[in-house]
Amino acid sequence: MLALLCGGQGRLSDKIFDLVAGQPAAEPVFAAAAARLGEDPREFVRTRNADVLSANRVSQILTVTSALAIHARIADLLTEETVVTGYSVGEMAAWSVAGLWTAADALRLTDVRARLMDRAAGPGGRLGYVRGLDQTTLGQLLAKHRCEIAIRNPDLLYVVGGTERDVIALCDEATTQGAARAGLLAVRIASHTSRLEAACKPLQQAFAASTHVPIAAQRILLAGDGGERIFCASDATATLAGQLARPIDWAATLDALAEQGVDRVLDLGPGHALAEMMQGGFPSIRCYAADGFRTIGGLRDWIASE
Repeated sequence: MLALLCGGQGRLSDKIFDLVAGQPAAEPVFAAAAARLGEDPREFVRTRNADVLSANRVSQILTVTSALAIHARIADLLTEETVVTGYSVGEMAAWSVAGLWTAADALRLTDVRARLMDRAAGPGGRLGYVRGLDQTTLGQLLAKHRCEIAIRNPDLLYVVGGTERDVIALCDEATTQGAARAGLLAVRIASHTSRLEAACKPLQQAFAASTHVPIAAQRILLAGDGGERIFCASDATATLAGQLARPIDWAATLDALAEQGVDRVLDLGPGHALAEMMQGGFPSIRCYAADGFRTIGGLRDWIASE
């Protein structure tokens, strides 16, 4: 069984749309993104610097656009049962891939999500990462530096959030306490921490007011915060909105994918971090990232190969 993983925010490249930039099937996705950005996203990424691309709202819209554009070009091949999930804002794309929202609705709600987050968090937030510390040591550093766990990944890899100054201080001290690595991520908001609590209720209201349909046939949708199966949107919108202020257990989501009997994984991106995490935990599962294919034809051939 194939699983599609929709990536979260990270460092964005001006090449993120190259694989599908000229594909007619992806044009509706690019048009929906242009309605949010005020400019075609393919041109946007080529003409903006890294600081602009890492701004929270822009980054979220481009991240979701990237996953949905690739999906649009392979959707006709997904005739067998397929599992779908997403990492952080990638779950907005996952709900669309699963059929609950159109691409245009997913991008509109991503825009709403980002604006509410910015308003609730205010300036100065940041995410960082710490790899290789035990939970006790990390917990002490979190308390000392007023930070919180935002995402639990496999292999003692934690994403932490707080003010940028506090995250920097925590990461600096973590390396002296035995962390294998620690540093800032290109996400300038403390997602999935209590700093975003004020955004949860209005986002849930926006989700509840949105148009959604049943999950598509041959799709299994798993929640990105722990892998619970989602059967209908109305049962899950509160949880999806609440994730803004609560940590995500991505390690548990990967376990749930394996329990579903997944034997192939395609990371829709951007990037390839999700494929690498899955491969590291489950070496018998074949894991690929879309951005590792040179052509859309090569990607389509891989999907159709079994």
